[in-house]
Amino acid sequence: MLIHPEEILETINMVTNEHLDIRTVTMGINLRGCSHPDIKVFNENIYTRILRCAENLVKTTEDIQNLYGIPIINKRISVTPIAIVAESCHVDDYCSVAETLDRAAQEAGIDFIGGFSALVQKGMTPGDLKLINSIPQALATTKKVCSSINVATTKAGINMDAVAMMGHIIKRTAELTGDRAGIGCAKLVVFANAPDDNPFMAGAFHGIGEPDCVINVGVSGPGVVNSAVRSLQNPDLGDISECIKKTAFKITRMGEMVGKEVARRLNAQFGVLDLSLAPTPAVGDSVAAILEAMGLESCGTHGTTAALALLNDAVKKGGAMASSSVGGLSGAFIPVSEDEGMIRAVQRGSLSLDKLEAMTCVCSVGLDMIAVPGDTSPATISAIIADEMAIGMINKKTTAVRIIPAPGTKVGDMIEFGGLLGTAPVMPVHNFSSEVFIGRGGKIPAPIQALTN
Repeated sequence: MLIHPEEILETINMVTNEHLDIRTVTMGINLRGCSHPDIKVFNENIYTRILRCAENLVKTTEDIQNLYGIPIINKRISVTPIAIVAESCHVDDYCSVAETLDRAAQEAGIDFIGGFSALVQKGMTPGDLKLINSIPQALATTKKVCSSINVATTKAGINMDAVAMMGHIIKRTAELTGDRAGIGCAKLVVFANAPDDNPFMAGAFHGIGEPDCVINVGVSGPGVVNSAVRSLQNPDLGDISECIKKTAFKITRMGEMVGKEVARRLNAQFGVLDLSLAPTPAVGDSVAAILEAMGLESCGTHGTTAALALLNDAVKKGGAMASSSVGGLSGAFIPVSEDEGMIRAVQRGSLSLDKLEAMTCVCSVGLDMIAVPGDTSPATISAIIADEMAIGMINKKTTAVRIIPAPGTKVGDMIEFGGLLGTAPVMPVHNFSSEVFIGRGGKIPAPIQALTN
């Protein structure tokens, strides 16, 4: 790839002044060959396999960071969903597997490991049930393990029994990590249409159709896009879209260059470039700030969904021009606690849970890093999940819920998680009950859109 000197200077400015970074280099590792009925043998197999693949992951990414001068914030691993590869083990729960994953992550020096996961959109096997019931204890006793459960797809519909169960699992996870503001829930996400190649936590797992070992990269860059939009002189919305496309193109080219070089040095296959705009708590490095740069007084006011649709579409178009390997989630994230502009919008009253739900119809993921009062019932949590799963199912897109019913908190409190997880304002939920609806269980059938064969 030929790089012009002006592009180098432009990239240096993006890194120095506009918070541009590679948010994550994530190595996906196939664990299917590790299965064994003896849990001790299985745990030893996965520990050995992970370290054999990832022993040089951190050093290699640091070498590439120094070579190109581009910060690589997180080094992560995703593995085959544990509910699949541990099913043959003769045990009642999989907490020891989570502890093994955590130990391997510590030894490899990575930030997070994802894949304590199950895919239950059509039903639950004994292994799926064991994994789901293990989640609260597993996330309470580990530091780096992340968990995800896929409960819906456009083809299968919504498994409402699993949705109902996840309300209780999330509440129990919050209780067991209550001394840390329920932070276990920040490592747990419920999906519709979960992608097999997502490099971002907490939802990353190594999908069944993936190679044996693969490198997936997630770029960032809300600060760069925000700066570019604000530099325009009295633009119309078409001008803004063109500006975002060109900026996304530049960000994607940089990310793919890094990802391919990391994969080459690690003798792994390069997978995808996830070009999602992932915000940080830093001022200006905010998706909300981009929407406000388009002309909204405050994120969440009328017009926000339209502005977010413009942003998401332009990001995808620019990225698709720059790479033939775009995948994962790719678009714009709206995690409240991780976005300084979103936090301000909640505090000033322009952004509500209902408006966030509407915004998820047009953005990359869903209700992300949402804190709600500690006394929120499991049925209400499940109902919030069900709404989001319906949006994903009907619209043939990935949606997700990462919600934190922080014990002992009430509306208006602020919860400090630190680092990239940021600070979460506790948001109100509806007082009216959904308990009877959630208690009915069963399945919400797949929509007519699923009949595409």
